[in-house]
Amino acid sequence: MTAPASLFEALEPLLAQVAKPIQYVGGEVNSVHKAWDSTEVRWVLMYPDLYEVGQPNQGTAILYEVLNELEWVMAERTFSAAPDLAALMRQAGVPQFTLENHLPVSAFDVIGVSFATELGYTNLLEALDLAGVPLHAAERGDDDPLVIGGGHAMYNPEPMATFLDAAVLGDGEQVSVAIASIVRRWKSGGRPGGREGLLKQLAFTGEVYVPSFYDVTYVPDGRISSVTPNRPGVPKRVRKNTLMDLDEWPYPKAPVVPLAETVHERYSAEIFRGCSRGCRFCQAGMVSRPVRERSIDVIGQMIDTGLRSTGLEEVGLLSLSSADHSEIGQVTKQLADRYAGSNVSLSLPSTRVDAFNIDLANELSRNGRRSGLTFAPEGGSERLRRVINKQVSEDDLLATVSAAFGQGWRSVKLYFMCGLPTETEEDVLGIADLAARVVEVGRQVSGTRDIRCTVSIGGFVPKSHTPFQWAGQAPPDVIDGRLFALRDKIRADRRYGRSIGMRYHDGRPGQVEGLLSRGDRRVGPVIEHVWRSGGVLDGWSEHFSYDRWVAATDAALAGTGVDLAWYTSRERDEDEVLPWDHLDAGLARDWLWADWQDAIGEHEVDDCRWSACYDCGVCAELDTSIQMGPTGRTLIPLARVTGRA
Repeated sequence: MTAPASLFEALEPLLAQVAKPIQYVGGEVNSVHKAWDSTEVRWVLMYPDLYEVGQPNQGTAILYEVLNELEWVMAERTFSAAPDLAALMRQAGVPQFTLENHLPVSAFDVIGVSFATELGYTNLLEALDLAGVPLHAAERGDDDPLVIGGGHAMYNPEPMATFLDAAVLGDGEQVSVAIASIVRRWKSGGRPGGREGLLKQLAFTGEVYVPSFYDVTYVPDGRISSVTPNRPGVPKRVRKNTLMDLDEWPYPKAPVVPLAETVHERYSAEIFRGCSRGCRFCQAGMVSRPVRERSIDVIGQMIDTGLRSTGLEEVGLLSLSSADHSEIGQVTKQLADRYAGSNVSLSLPSTRVDAFNIDLANELSRNGRRSGLTFAPEGGSERLRRVINKQVSEDDLLATVSAAFGQGWRSVKLYFMCGLPTETEEDVLGIADLAARVVEVGRQVSGTRDIRCTVSIGGFVPKSHTPFQWAGQAPPDVIDGRLFALRDKIRADRRYGRSIGMRYHDGRPGQVEGLLSRGDRRVGPVIEHVWRSGGVLDGWSEHFSYDRWVAATDAALAGTGVDLAWYTSRERDEDEVLPWDHLDAGLARDWLWADWQDAIGEHEVDDCRWSACYDCGVCAELDTSIQMGPTGRTLIPLARVTGRA
């Protein structure tokens, strides 16, 4: 294919008319610019949201480097255009473009889309329309790019089946290289079988899901009867991809340094993948098993390389529960020693109460930056925490915050969810009581009334491949009613209320997320209806319209026998065929059901890292295993780094 011309000359006059034009310019430090004619396979990596949200995404950053390290692959980035620019692009005839060389997205071989949340679905439709790529996979020809979805929202890709050529479950490093190799052979071999021939080659790997190769049938009451392959050689179940030995994949090495402001501006080092804590609400923890740790010396090498290549001054030690790394004490101490006297700071994401200790916190704040501490009890009562398998007691929390307040911390943030299975209003009101006890402990230990506790509350959304995939979702009015009652209780507390802040979201976006997270292919027309009605950027409160989604479900689902409540608030039976049952995350379905029954019975399950295997199925099903230390390794060299990194 002849190299396409750059669109920048046509784009540049539009940028003077929009907010934040810098996000469309490109040219950032560490961005990769390759000549079109020097490569054989060309990818566009898209995070379907605005640049400020998408650019820091870890998954996109990793794939960008992995693919561009292959000499024969070109990988460029694209993000959602804000509505002001999108309107001007349509008027001027400027299509969706990449940042590196401002090339038309439609000219590439593959569009790889990373969906962190279902609320980004309409953003992909907007980008495809701007690019001139047919929305429906069935309407694309041999010269149109393959549209491949990945990310956590793709563990149930069925609502997007109409729009995706393929989807990938799990880790993307190895499978993205495999996809690129298959595309390369297909192109060099004369494109045998056309587009369908390429999709067959991908599907036959067993690790790439091609929705058009599966037929879905329904029973009269609306439930799914079966999902079956419609072509020979296509597997009945598609398995997730699991990257073993993270030390062999130390990415990102040189992440792109944004020119525009983004939600995170730090070097992120993923210290392990997976979680076996068994929190029943947590899809990320369930589907990312088994636990795979990076070695302490590789973590140190990654951070050294990352800081030197970017000039960043903050390091995030990332995972689903970073304090659970078997050598987290050594990691934080040796990193703090290495960067003592410099401007480099270390941070952990939200930390489990039972994995936190003051020594760890002191190492993280050794450079003098002492912000508030963040914990996630999730449930407002000990009963509810047993239901969700969040094995944190009130005594654990109070002991931890007492130690923190005694060491000089003055603020704590607590994360909770509302609308959890079996939840009552009493459970939610317990959040106020717990926050009050935290403030009281802080005042007693510190000897000052200058103590702050902020509770942040989100609505619970049941997800696929979790024990709660069968649960009914609480309607928005129920969630809102309980949150308003909690707000009133906090405000009425004359002794502690002024020291307790409350942040919460109304229940309506969660209801839409619930529709998309457990929907089937009949939800595809709903998504398209919303987009055609002007719906984009639904993850932003100023753009989200619940009424638009309700109207779309009413119109698109008319005559199907199902509706919004059918997909959200309805509880599923054990024998119901779920839309994602043909997609294998490794978790045994009967184990998930048994854990759902344990939740109802308020029975807890231990972490298999420290106890016996409880046969969830992941290791046996996927031929994987837990990989963790202690390794006894150290950061080499341990020479102190001074000044700027």
